[in-house]
Amino acid sequence: MLAAMALTLLDWRRRVARLYADVRAARTPAEGHSLWRTGRDRLFAEHPDSPLEPADRAGFSGLPVAPYDPALRFDVELDTDVDATGWEVATDGDGVVPFSRIGVAHLPGLGDLDVWWLESYGGGVFVPIRDQAPDTYGGGRYLLDTVKGADLGGDAAGGRLVLDLNFAYNPSCAYSAAWTCPLAPAGNTLAVALPGGERVRAAAPEAG
Repeated sequence: MLAAMALTLLDWRRRVARLYADVRAARTPAEGHSLWRTGRDRLFAEHPDSPLEPADRAGFSGLPVAPYDPALRFDVELDTDVDATGWEVATDGDGVVPFSRIGVAHLPGLGDLDVWWLESYGGGVFVPIRDQAPDTYGGGRYLLDTVKGADLGGDAAGGRLVLDLNFAYNPSCAYSAAWTCPLAPAGNTLAVALPGGERVRAAAPEAG
């Protein structure tokens, strides 16, 4: 049982990593966004590790994602001249997950986002984001989570990251109470409503 669960999760991680590799290799960001939407819809609909509850999969017709807006794509130089800050998240399955702030991304016209480094199991860049739009997940969405393959590129060796807010996606806990997810802290909360990325799913109509 455990082996089967581990192998399906491995397959999920591989597919996500390939999907983001295709996004980075796309001719244009908008084309990459289209690939991303199609790929995620397929994973959510068909994969055994889909975060959707079984009852929600039967009528699933795709995740609600806003059309691509090129104004929401930023290739930023990370501001590393910031105080060292730690952040710990208690989870059900992984215990306390530690993060360290490695910098701040300044997004013109929108605000600042803290950029975190996951300190456990290999490490990775993590950028959650919370905004004021009424139709986005209240706990915040994820933009980068490189340990799980969600990587939009950028010249990391040169201190730069691509932060394309069109790719903001809901964490698994937005779909099922079975999941515990790190939610966006204060330094990853914008005072504006973002029009891009994944939205909150509309409630299914009640049967008449």
